[in-house]
Amino acid sequence: MKSKHIYWLLLPGLLFLTVFMLVPIVLTIGSTFFQEGRPTLDGYLHFFKDSYFNRILLTTLRVSIFTTVICIVLGYPVAFYISRLGKRPKAILLALSIFPLLTSPVVRSFSWMIILGRNGLVNNVLTGIGIVDKPLEILYTPTAMIIGMVHLFLPLIIITLVGVMENVDYELIRAAESLGASRWTALRKILFPLTIPGLIIGSVLVFVGSLTAYTTPALLGGKERVISTFLYQNAMTLNDWYLASVIATIMIVITLIIVALMNRAAVKLNPKG
Repeated sequence: MKSKHIYWLLLPGLLFLTVFMLVPIVLTIGSTFFQEGRPTLDGYLHFFKDSYFNRILLTTLRVSIFTTVICIVLGYPVAFYISRLGKRPKAILLALSIFPLLTSPVVRSFSWMIILGRNGLVNNVLTGIGIVDKPLEILYTPTAMIIGMVHLFLPLIIITLVGVMENVDYELIRAAESLGASRWTALRKILFPLTIPGLIIGSVLVFVGSLTAYTTPALLGGKERVISTFLYQNAMTLNDWYLASVIATIMIVITLIIVALMNRAAVKLNPKG
């Protein structure tokens, strides 16, 4: 088969993506600029002028950012430890790491509802040892959503970083230490720059997943709205498909902006990459 004919193998996948992803996205975005047959930006102006809508958007961004940062802080050292192990223990720990992804989000969220509730494990321990006098209001708050989504998305960043760290030549770190660099300095100046691509990819996956997640915020957030639950409410409960399309478009734009910013950060942090 000639090399130019190999590109025809891409045609079925491209057709599928065009028909079932690209066309619906274009139609959804296009519908937000027309209302009752006339061009308009009223949907966006109404959204950004409404303080309630802005609070939902800011809550969503705050939850997504905190989830991403916590996943990086927790996942980076775990990924480093796993990447240094042999094949068998590495496979076992990776399997344990991805186990949350194999569990139904409904079951996982209900488990956290039991743990974080007023009579749950966390409050029983805190009141039992005298740290607090009365149960804390953790459930149905942004904090509960962050906890649930860290549990959900932490495996993504661990798997991504392990894949990158496996290809790092650790002799470079030993060489730096033999030349007088401390362990921390060697890791910061050698390991961290080499793992930036995996860190960027993992961060994007976690942030976008947190931004668009529905089940976990719906169950753990209660009446605390994020943009995904707000979209569902307008589309399925209020039957306001125009506002739902506006919200969906805003989510798409935010995702594209975050990906672009992450790519720029990757270039600046690793210009030779």
